[in-house]
Amino acid sequence: MQIVAFLIPLLDDKFPLIRSITCWTLSRYSKFIVQSLDHPNGRGQFDKILMGVLRRILDTNKRVQEAACSAFAILEEEASEELVPHLEVILQHLMCAYRKYQRRNLRILYDALGTLADAVGAELNQAKYLDIFMPPLITKWQQLSNYDKDLFPLLECFTSIAQALGPGFAQFAEPVFQRCINLIHSQQLSKIDPTAAGAVYDREFIVCSLDLLSGLAEGLGAGIESLVAQSNLRDLLLQCCMDEAADVRQSALALLGDLSRVCPIHLHPRLQEFLTVAAKQLNPQSVKDAVSVANNACWAIGELAIKIGKEIAPVVITVVSCLVPILKSPEGSNKSLVENSAITLGRLSWVCPDIVAPHMEHFMQAWCKALCMIRDDFEKEDSFHGLCAMVAANPTGGAGSLAYICQACASWTEIKSEGLHNEVCQILNGYKQLLGNGGWEQCMATLQPDVVQKLARYGV
Repeated sequence: MQIVAFLIPLLDDKFPLIRSITCWTLSRYSKFIVQSLDHPNGRGQFDKILMGVLRRILDTNKRVQEAACSAFAILEEEASEELVPHLEVILQHLMCAYRKYQRRNLRILYDALGTLADAVGAELNQAKYLDIFMPPLITKWQQLSNYDKDLFPLLECFTSIAQALGPGFAQFAEPVFQRCINLIHSQQLSKIDPTAAGAVYDREFIVCSLDLLSGLAEGLGAGIESLVAQSNLRDLLLQCCMDEAADVRQSALALLGDLSRVCPIHLHPRLQEFLTVAAKQLNPQSVKDAVSVANNACWAIGELAIKIGKEIAPVVITVVSCLVPILKSPEGSNKSLVENSAITLGRLSWVCPDIVAPHMEHFMQAWCKALCMIRDDFEKEDSFHGLCAMVAANPTGGAGSLAYICQACASWTEIKSEGLHNEVCQILNGYKQLLGNGGWEQCMATLQPDVVQKLARYGV
């Protein structure tokens, strides 16, 4: 506390170097400053630091401006909802800086504004706040040409704002959506014929536009459907999913997953092409070359499966055969990819149990181990619907892995869905009857006592 109290007055020191290094030093103590809010002088000290850093954002010295913006972005991440009571004054300072800053520091300011949106979320969705920060951003958005690299940080900033505002972004959505479509289209033209397009290809425009479209899909939900319906996004997206650059494919497959959630009907005419391209990203060599692309492809296939049901059948075996090696060697794989593979395998099993069940003994143990590591949520619920559907279709195929199935069922803190809880009770009781008391007790003896205790909630 004493160090921080010593630093606060130095924010107003007459030497710019002292002011900038003080911003930087205070940012290193952000976690401590926020943790101290409950102490007697903690809140007063937090307010002083916040106002001090905001003053420095409006400093006359560019180095100090830069240090203050960076420090503020770090403080925002730590403080999150603690910033809500100060939103108006924060936004006024940031927009005052927006009118004043030159190109280089504007990038850092966009980052601070995007981080603010991530930190306070839907709290930003109030007319009094929108009136402060949206008009200047939209003016800048309209001034910049489709080939101006200063669009990158603005596109990223809008992505955070769209996610934070949710349906509140609807009033700004149409021109933003259309601009993203135009940016992707013009870059794809530049790639084929830079002379005719009048510009050199730069894939960063495509990546930022795809990410912003994902932000819109996440923020607007089904509200994005009318925009997608009137555009050629489907065809542009399919091209991006096949791009040779991994970062373009990564963002394109993330958007594919987001659109699968909110408006799968508009993917329909080229559904099998999307599925084939996504499945291709999961072969062992592709996973090795670009794990983040594989991760997004895996997630997108799972999201599509839930929405389109049996229509996913043509790629099920291809996808499952790619997911099994990932689940069988988790130590050599990316944690998120292992988790997504387990969820997607569950979703495919839920919608096409007849296709997956005959092969279950090849992956049941590794899959159940992975399911144990997933936190309770709707994705884990989907996976367990798949597990139950598969066991119902081929009970003997799971019998050899019963101890692992039991561990997976015990990994829940609580199954919120009554329907799923009953399904799990049914498969465990089914195995108890199948094995008879002796066989069941033998299986229970191999499990940890706490696992056996947790299974009691399923009536076994």
